[in-house]
Amino acid sequence: LAFFIAWLTEDDLLTLHVWAGYTVLGLVLARIVWGFVGTRHARFRDFVRPWPDVVGFLKQTLLGRAPRYLGHNPAGGAMIVLMLIMLLLIGLTGLFLYGTEEAAGPLAGLAGAPEWLEDGLEEVHEFLANAMLFLVVVHVAGVLVESRIHHENLVRAMITGRKPANPVPHD
Repeated sequence: LAFFIAWLTEDDLLTLHVWAGYTVLGLVLARIVWGFVGTRHARFRDFVRPWPDVVGFLKQTLLGRAPRYLGHNPAGGAMIVLMLIMLLLIGLTGLFLYGTEEAAGPLAGLAGAPEWLEDGLEEVHEFLANAMLFLVVVHVAGVLVESRIHHENLVRAMITGRKPANPVPHD
C-alpha cells in the first residue's frame, strides 16, 4: 500500500510521497531482518534457490506440472528477492533525490549537487518505480496461476501465513 501511495503521489503531494517512501524503506529493512531471524518459510535460506531451479520451475509451470511447495516456490522466492532489491533501490534513490533537490531528509547535506546528477537520479528513481509496478503485476499473475494449478488460495496463505500441508484433493 505504501508503495502505491508513493507511486500515485509522485511530485504532487511531496510530503505524503516522502513518508510513504520512508514507510516502504522501513518495511523492506524489517523484511530483510525477518529473512534471517523469522519463521521457517520466511527465512531466505528456505526459498532462495539457484537460477537453474527457478528456470526449471517456470518451465514446469508452463507445462502445468509445477510441484507444490509448502513455502515459497523457486519463482516466488526469486521474485521476493528481486522486489526487495528494487524497493531498496527506489527508496535509496528517493533519499538522495530528497536530499539533493529539497535539501531535506537524512541526506540534506547533498543539496547543491549538479543538476545532471539530480536529473539522473530522478530518471533512475522513476524508472525503478515503474519497473516495480510491472513486477507487482507479474507477481500477482504468478500467484493467480499457482492458485489455479494447485486449487488453493495462495492470497489467503500470503496474508495469514498458513497453508495446509496436505491440500484437499481435487478432480
